[in-house]
Amino acid sequence: MKNNCISLLLIGIIVAGYGQKKNTHKKNGSLFYDDVTLTHLPYKDLQSLSMDAAIGDLNLDGYPDIIIANEHRPNILLMNNGKGLFTNESSTRIPQIAHDSEDIGIADFDLDGDPDIIIVSEDDKINELYVNNGDGTFSDGGSRIPVTGTSNSVVVYDINNDGASDILIGNNGQNNILINNGKGYFKDETIERFGKFMDVTQDLTLCDIDNDGDQDLLVGNEGKNRLLINDGKGFFKDESLDRLPYREEPEETREVVTADVDADGDLDVLYGNVQAFVPNALRQNRLLLNDGKGIFSDGTQHLPKDDNRCFGVAFLDIDSDGDMDIMTGNTNGKQFDGNTPFSVYVNNGKGIFSDATGTFMPESIKGKGFDIDFMDVNGDGIKDIFLSNRGSQDFLLFGKK
Repeated sequence: MKNNCISLLLIGIIVAGYGQKKNTHKKNGSLFYDDVTLTHLPYKDLQSLSMDAAIGDLNLDGYPDIIIANEHRPNILLMNNGKGLFTNESSTRIPQIAHDSEDIGIADFDLDGDPDIIIVSEDDKINELYVNNGDGTFSDGGSRIPVTGTSNSVVVYDINNDGASDILIGNNGQNNILINNGKGYFKDETIERFGKFMDVTQDLTLCDIDNDGDQDLLVGNEGKNRLLINDGKGFFKDESLDRLPYREEPEETREVVTADVDADGDLDVLYGNVQAFVPNALRQNRLLLNDGKGIFSDGTQHLPKDDNRCFGVAFLDIDSDGDMDIMTGNTNGKQFDGNTPFSVYVNNGKGIFSDATGTFMPESIKGKGFDIDFMDVNGDGIKDIFLSNRGSQDFLLFGKK
């Protein structure tokens, strides 16, 4: 599922709960965000199984639209009128076929000037490629994807520096690298570029971890996580044991995100952790601090203690003070049931976080958070928040000036 500093461009990340506190963070005497779900979303269509969302101008009208990966149901495409008012145009714009859709990437794969969409699927092992017809309607190009797998994560990036976006897929099994021929057709170069290794991967995150100008790969797993270092040409070496501090206890990571949390000029790492399929896995999220060369130390002591099942994390400047704060999406009920509040951890500017849950958004914003998107969708210059909730109401929150 969503992803990295590359996927932060597409902003696919997850949200939900922790405890409630008295409102102490306010802007102009009120909360930072207003819930506009009922007035600006086709909200009845979004009480669905949203696993991920991605935001992009899909019909090239200058306004950001939303594509939602809908588990075991047809995917949802919401079109923006320019003021953050969205209509559901799925039936006329994108093939309506139910898959176990999990994660989304957007890129102009065929280099024709418009954005295309890749959506990977888990249980039915069908990865969906949708080719833009130039007007924000899409045709099925799935035959261009040469691999199948039990897939949970996708990132898109020009990994071999030839000007065309390639595709990296995280699987239960061997992860994949697919190289684009420049026309939106892909060749499987997994073994040459990754080597053979088997993981139960939930998230892939591309970032320049070692400050050498290329994109390295963080792999979030059910089990030990990995760090693969790029040689500059899109070939990767597993240097996890040399660079990552491991816990003695089991760890089950659902999402990996990166940001410079301590303002020292390098990217730090946050793991969003759960206890879902790995017995005795510690739920505590984990913060890793970069020494500037891609060697990490454990900075989890700088996070609030939590026992949430965090199915997603996001770095975002929620209080508009210039540093990166954290939102997490938790589903704490049995069998992934029950709606949970969203957790917010505020950065003091030096990478030390305090719990500010319940102080930025209305208390009614609860769910089974699986993705957070942070982007200005109504054109007022203030970033807004779209929350994808698996099996409960998705939300749209407008940021206040």
